[in-house]
Amino acid sequence: MAKLYFYYSAMNAGKTTTLLQSAHNYRERGMRVMILTPRLDHRAGSGVVASRIGLSAEGIAFDRDADLERLVGDDIAAHGKLDCVLVDEAQFLSRAQVWQLSEVVDRLRIPVLCYGLRTDFRGELFEGSQYLLAWADELTEIKTICHTGKKAIMTVRVDAQGRAVQDGPQVEIGGNERYVSVSRAEYKKIARGEGSIDPLQTSLSFSL
Repeated sequence: MAKLYFYYSAMNAGKTTTLLQSAHNYRERGMRVMILTPRLDHRAGSGVVASRIGLSAEGIAFDRDADLERLVGDDIAAHGKLDCVLVDEAQFLSRAQVWQLSEVVDRLRIPVLCYGLRTDFRGELFEGSQYLLAWADELTEIKTICHTGKKAIMTVRVDAQGRAVQDGPQVEIGGNERYVSVSRAEYKKIARGEGSIDPLQTSLSFSL
């Protein structure tokens, strides 16, 4: 039975690597998949989904106002049966797009696997994550580790000096040089100005 899945984590936990592995598993069995990625995240090129360990795949870039149910339907009409839809950086989905993906599951009977952050650098839910947490059939946390050795569940945005950034737009594309995954206790400590982080020294994460 088709389901809507949400795999969530803090930054640099291997979400995209997991997505690419899932796509490979489907294709290895002769199944066809569609990979969707927000157009605003073009660090590897528009429509390219790339992981930090060097894996990549072509995807379909979509804008915030795109109708994802229609996009999937058009793909099926053009290319035939579709076995799975995978969504990278799912935190950037709009409420409407999460609902559209639920329709892909419920009406088209196609499983949808979404991968994204749960919260932003302020500890607030992203819109896409909020509604995936509310509406997904299955929720799975992809775990990673803070530089203190504790489980990391928060993401800190830092400047060049390693100081936590408290203000700014929710969406600011960046990688290890701007974001660090930390435990809740460490997040509070940094937010209070009691320490700083060198992103180059804390960018390694390990899936548990």
